[in-house]
Amino acid sequence: MDHDSKADVLKRLSYIEGHISGIKRMVEEDTYCVDVLKQMYAVRRAVEKAESKILDGHLHHCVLEAVTEGRQAEVFDELVELYALKNR
Repeated sequence: MDHDSKADVLKRLSYIEGHISGIKRMVEEDTYCVDVLKQMYAVRRAVEKAESKILDGHLHHCVLEAVTEGRQAEVFDELVELYALKNR
C-alpha cells in the first residue's frame, strides 16, 4: 500500500475505533436505539470506505505486479475468494 493510502486508511480506522467506543458508551447509557443505530450505520460506511481504499490499492499495485510476474491464476483465485467473503 502506498504511503498516502496507508495514512488515509489508518486515519479512517482511528475514526472507526473512536466511533465504536462512542457507540459502546451510548449502549451503556441506554441511549435511544435509533440514535445508536445511526452511529452504527456511520461506522459501517466508514469500514466500507476503508475496504474500498485498500482494495483500490491492491488492484492498482499488488494485482498489477502479480500479473506482470505471471501469477494471474493466483491473483484471480484471491479476488474470487474476496468476492465470496464480501457476499456471504
